[in-house]
Amino acid sequence: MNIRELHDTQKEVSTKSLFKTSEGSVTAIQILENALLKEHVTKVPALLVCMMGEVFFENEKGLKQTLGSGDFIHIEPSVTHWLKGVRESQLLLIK
Repeated sequence: MNIRELHDTQKEVSTKSLFKTSEGSVTAIQILENALLKEHVTKVPALLVCMMGEVFFENEKGLKQTLGSGDFIHIEPSVTHWLKGVRESQLLLIK
């Protein structure tokens, strides 16, 4: 199976639970070009990995980072953050 097959190709932002354990989870995220994943927070530390494409990550502390294929970023708990698709992107969120 391919990660791209998990998502509706027409939906601007799509999330699908990929793997869960008693201690954490992995979520597959698709963000289309120019789509916005609105402001949100995580209660636990998270790792966002860009598998393909390009997204722009920003948080309330002023951190701004472009993630391309193979790039990752640690997301702090209780810090508001958001994403914008620069190109169609496939990401993994690990909590």
